[in-house]
Amino acid sequence: MVGDAVAGGAGAGWRRGGRLAARRRLADRLATGLSLAATAVVLVALASILLTLLVRGLPGLSASVFLRATLPPGSGGGLANAIVGSLLQTGLAAAIGTPVGLLTGVYLSEYGQDGRVVDVVRFVSDMMLSAPSILVGLFVYMALVAPVGHFSGLSGAVALAILFVPVVVRTTEDMLRLVPLTMREAAYALGAPKWRVVLQVCLRAARSGVLTGILLAVARVSGETAPLLFTSLGNMNWSLDLGAPMASLPVAIYQYAGSAYDDWTQLAWTGALLITTGVLLLNVLVRVWSHRTGAGE
Repeated sequence: MVGDAVAGGAGAGWRRGGRLAARRRLADRLATGLSLAATAVVLVALASILLTLLVRGLPGLSASVFLRATLPPGSGGGLANAIVGSLLQTGLAAAIGTPVGLLTGVYLSEYGQDGRVVDVVRFVSDMMLSAPSILVGLFVYMALVAPVGHFSGLSGAVALAILFVPVVVRTTEDMLRLVPLTMREAAYALGAPKWRVVLQVCLRAARSGVLTGILLAVARVSGETAPLLFTSLGNMNWSLDLGAPMASLPVAIYQYAGSAYDDWTQLAWTGALLITTGVLLLNVLVRVWSHRTGAGE
């Protein structure tokens, strides 16, 4: 009887364990299925956007888009002035925002101690990540445009740089915090000063992540329209003067997308395709370069 009781208890335990394992397998499969479904939804949405841009933008892609400035409807104009203006303003924003964001991220990760100043800087940076871009445009308008009495490409670049900085700050800080402490200790043991450890050990180890953050910032500001409407405004003619109103692709797309003229609407789709393609190619090239240089080390 004792043996039967023991056997019965063992059998009940096995049955309970089997039911528990079955529930766990079911939960695992359910979670995996939901994850795959969510991934599929994102991929389908991304593919639909890219397909729409290709279908609507490719028919208007021609040499005149890159060689001719914007012209009145029916004149066969292009987007050359808007492309150059976007490159100038985005490049200047990156030139301003990259060193500021990198230095701030390095300070928060490597030099800043827990204190009120560090907390305030981190809070402001996080808040700026989600700040509406139109508010940045209004701020720069009041600070740089209204006092001088005219719009300018420089004020547009400053507005984009303000949006650029917090992305670089956050990614730089996060990537530097992922560098193992043993790497820092090994460099200190060899007698390296702190600045050399940060520059040649930490930043080098976090290079791929930092570059990704810079690319994310470029991707964010390259398509911004609202700040440029209040700062650089746009220009139908060629203008390389940063002190004057300057054309840009986002503003041109905004102006042409709602136009009643078919050729301007086509230019809007083509401009959207150019921005998307440029950001994708930049991401691919930098990732390939990071992979090759990392493998070479």
